[in-house]
Amino acid sequence: MTDTTDAPAIDRRMLEALICPLTHTTLRYDADARELVSEAAGLAFPIRGGIPVMLTDEARKLED
Repeated sequence: MTDTTDAPAIDRRMLEALICPLTHTTLRYDADARELVSEAAGLAFPIRGGIPVMLTDEARKLED
């Protein structure tokens, strides 16, 4: 796992406004993994440099 001590702060209001690009459902913020999780789509979208990457080809598939 990478060191996140120098990671920019995440704007909670921005996170609350984002939805899954596939299912249009709400996302869960996983602070430890620095990801936005879509349970409905089974994907986790990374947050890089404080910016959510909402591209499905960049998302990690959730394990069952």
